[in-house]
Amino acid sequence: MSGIERVAQFLEEAGTYFLATVEGDQPRVRPFGTVLVSGGKLYIQTGKVKDVSKQIAANPKVEVSAFKDGKWIRIAGELENDDDHDVKVAMLEKMPQLKGMYSADDDNMQMLYFKNAVATFCSFTEAPEKVEF
Repeated sequence: MSGIERVAQFLEEAGTYFLATVEGDQPRVRPFGTVLVSGGKLYIQTGKVKDVSKQIAANPKVEVSAFKDGKWIRIAGELENDDDHDVKVAMLEKMPQLKGMYSADDDNMQMLYFKNAVATFCSFTEAPEKVEF
């Protein structure tokens, strides 16, 4: 399993992860649950009308954290917009619960992938492990 697949698997198994952005000089953190690996990229999804989308557009540097079974992951990187229709369809097929709010053909569904990212797997009992993607 590749590093990026391990990262995605951890996020999926955790169920909820927390995405941190910045608005001016104020950190903003909120729960997310969307995860997709496509074309060797790790994607998340949001709506373009949301504040989080505007924060990422102003400053694409973000951090994600998730916790499960006494271990946690931190992912630091930048999010890049991707309007590829096929990626949107893949996310909706993987997470059909999104279909009530988003469509691959609307102007609101936003797919974002990580670039220049470093994921750090951590626990209280093991040395941290880094994965770059």
